[in-house]
Amino acid sequence: MILSTKGRYAVMAMVDLAMHQKEKPVGLAAIADRQEIPLAYLEQIFAKLKRASVVQSVRGPGGGYTLAKPAYLLRISDIVEASEEAIKMTRCATDTHVGCMADKTRCVTHDLWEGLGEQIFHYLNSITLADVIGRKVRDKFPRDEHAAPHATLYAELTESLQPVA
Repeated sequence: MILSTKGRYAVMAMVDLAMHQKEKPVGLAAIADRQEIPLAYLEQIFAKLKRASVVQSVRGPGGGYTLAKPAYLLRISDIVEASEEAIKMTRCATDTHVGCMADKTRCVTHDLWEGLGEQIFHYLNSITLADVIGRKVRDKFPRDEHAAPHATLYAELTESLQPVA
């Protein structure tokens, strides 16, 4: 899948940090304990988040981490990218135009997966840390619980894909 544990843990830890920082920095051990994330792994993630200026560290007694900007300015895509997680669905290299096939061409489904990756990025880019904390994600993207696949459209589509005899 697109998002490894590193990206998910980064988002989970940032939500925890935003919820608990109040007036003082939050220690990684507390976040690790509440989110059930291995502390050593969380330290690696926060080193990347700090390098990307997503968090700030405070040394000394009572030290820990704080958000580098307000939660309403931190997009989930910023956090995922800061944790050095690529938001992509293709297996092709992103920095070249070389495809994933043995002959260096792109596979026939490349555009499909690339488009899906772009949609996921746009989704994560439109949600802020404040949206998650305030439980506003469903408000931004309401789900129709009663929606069913359109059987007629599906039948027409599958019929049009049948080989002609």
